[in-house]
Amino acid sequence: MKKSIISFIACLLFVPMFTTGVLAAEKGQGKEVSITVMSYNIHHGVGLDEQLSLQRIADVIRDSGAEIVGLQEVDRYYGERSDFQDQAKELAGLLGYHYAYGVNLDLEPEEGQTNNRQYGTAIVSKYPILRSENVLLNSFGKEQRGVLHAVVNLKGIHVDVYNTHLGLDVTSRTAQAQEIIDLASASEGPMLLMGDFNAEPDSSEFKLLLDSGLFVNSFQGIDDAYTFPVINPSATIDYILTSPTVQHSNQRVIYTEASDHLPIAADVSFQR
Repeated sequence: MKKSIISFIACLLFVPMFTTGVLAAEKGQGKEVSITVMSYNIHHGVGLDEQLSLQRIADVIRDSGAEIVGLQEVDRYYGERSDFQDQAKELAGLLGYHYAYGVNLDLEPEEGQTNNRQYGTAIVSKYPILRSENVLLNSFGKEQRGVLHAVVNLKGIHVDVYNTHLGLDVTSRTAQAQEIIDLASASEGPMLLMGDFNAEPDSSEFKLLLDSGLFVNSFQGIDDAYTFPVINPSATIDYILTSPTVQHSNQRVIYTEASDHLPIAADVSFQR
């Protein structure tokens, strides 16, 4: 009888503690989630052999284990060079991922076609994309640039993912970097900023992003993270930046001739 009473009291003590733990887990408190992320300028799916192959791009992503990917130079019904493909949609289909597309160039259809010729960036994600928007950046009359912003539900952690392809001159990139800072300042959760910045790590525009306090370079201290050109690469212009609280490991440049850039990947851990 005494054992039964003791067991009953123990159950009463255990239930509130268990319930509290469940509630904390449901709210994501103390949760850590680790994933692999990638940034990849895909050159509209055309490799060094001048062959168009989205399957080859998808294989690179799949083999890397990347679960959230920022893609640049992505065509949608653009022309014969990409066989009028909706490339973001097709890549997402090949991977079984969700996707968001950001249109930076929106041109009239080619003769005999009904869809506008579009060119921009994309985010493909193993995890649901809750919402997305593409924000056009000041491009000073040159090729239009933008930043694609998507909120990804990463197992209950909402991650703000930004993907961009900056301009070709310092003035444009500096203005665009500041616009991205202004946009990201409104984010409340952990962030990723990926893309082809067309700028080296010691450039003033890249330092502007880091000096904002919003981002750190996941490849900091890795001096040979060269991504361009593919053969004998000598320039670091592709990046994965994160919120300062995000942990990084296993940073790598992946060798492939599927594009004219090399993709980069890193394992990152989010906690809240």
